[in-house]
Amino acid sequence: MNKTARLKYACYSANVTMSAVGNLSPVLFLTFRSLYGISYSLLGLLVLINFVTQLIVDLIFSFFSHKFNIPKTVKAIPLIAGFGFLVYALWPFFVPDGVYIGLVIGTVIFSSASGLGEVLISPVIAAIPSEDPDREMSKLHSVYAWGVVFVIAVSTVFLLLAGNENWQWLALLFTLIPTVSAFLFFGSEMPAMETPKQTSGALKLLRNKGVWLSVFAIFLGGAAECTMAQWCSGYLEQALGIPKLRGDLCGVALFSVMLGLGRSLYAKIGKNIGKVLTWGAVGATLCYLIAAVSPIPTIGLFACAFTGFCVSMLWPGNLIVASDRFPEGGVFIYAMMASGGDLGASVAPQLLGIITDAVIANPNAAALAANLNLSPEQLGMKMGMLCGMLFPLIGIFVYRRIQKNKKKETVK
Repeated sequence: MNKTARLKYACYSANVTMSAVGNLSPVLFLTFRSLYGISYSLLGLLVLINFVTQLIVDLIFSFFSHKFNIPKTVKAIPLIAGFGFLVYALWPFFVPDGVYIGLVIGTVIFSSASGLGEVLISPVIAAIPSEDPDREMSKLHSVYAWGVVFVIAVSTVFLLLAGNENWQWLALLFTLIPTVSAFLFFGSEMPAMETPKQTSGALKLLRNKGVWLSVFAIFLGGAAECTMAQWCSGYLEQALGIPKLRGDLCGVALFSVMLGLGRSLYAKIGKNIGKVLTWGAVGATLCYLIAAVSPIPTIGLFACAFTGFCVSMLWPGNLIVASDRFPEGGVFIYAMMASGGDLGASVAPQLLGIITDAVIANPNAAALAANLNLSPEQLGMKMGMLCGMLFPLIGIFVYRRIQKNKKKETVK
């Protein structure tokens, strides 16, 4: 294996590690609720902690990337992630009365690695000479989606065979992924990557309104993707009454398959990313609406799954647009975009958890649920899903605005 191929595979395996970081807790949501009685708000808080930690890392790199040794930082990513999985898995054995605290500490550690990965893995791939950099970027993000499929499939089968009470061993199993990544990074040579030479260079870019519009665009994309990704499993089981095994394999896993399919197709034949973003947001809006209001569980399941195809390019597509518009930003632009995406990915799923708990606790909502032949929990989740629809809906107008701005710049 030549050094360029080794580096690419190292980056791909790092993205699979990020798949595990982002999806292990959501797959275990109902396991944690049944074993430890953890509320939906606290479960959603794990997601919030995950993405806020990544956001903090993103912001640090936004302003101080020139202070870091980029090659050494990239190679440290899998080591940090592996340590986080170990804490997450082993804490319950040593502190059985403080399981949630261990989940939080483990989440902070491996989320730090994921934040570094978001900021640095994409620019590494972008810096590798290629005939079509946009498609290489889409391929990298398709690996993340296929990694999610892998994580969900392994988790579902493991919990089915070993039982929910043995979830810690599943977390230990996932330490193998960053181990492989660390081995591949060892001996790899990093390409040169642009970054502002000092903080003032970053501040200059921050005064550009176009940068902030791009950050808002990926905020909406991250919210649209991660709300469904994080809550699909619980929504299908609790709100639609679909058995967990069927829901995880036909809903959650299929969501990730569609996510990977959309990114893989763009990597092969993709063009005109502006239109792809707009129509993706339109499709995602319709899917959220159908998932929330459909009285037929199977239709709701496929709406959740097809959301994956619609949102597939909303994150990497906005990265492509931003890196093309602001090539002088280098690592800074990737850090700012990762910040926006992580903010959306943290706010939106937490909002769904808050809405669900609020509806469950509201007597008027309980009466409405009874009239609709729903439980308060089902009504709460459906209301949360309707809120999730707002993010891709707003995205339609934002992506069209960016397209128009790009056309004006081209004319000038």
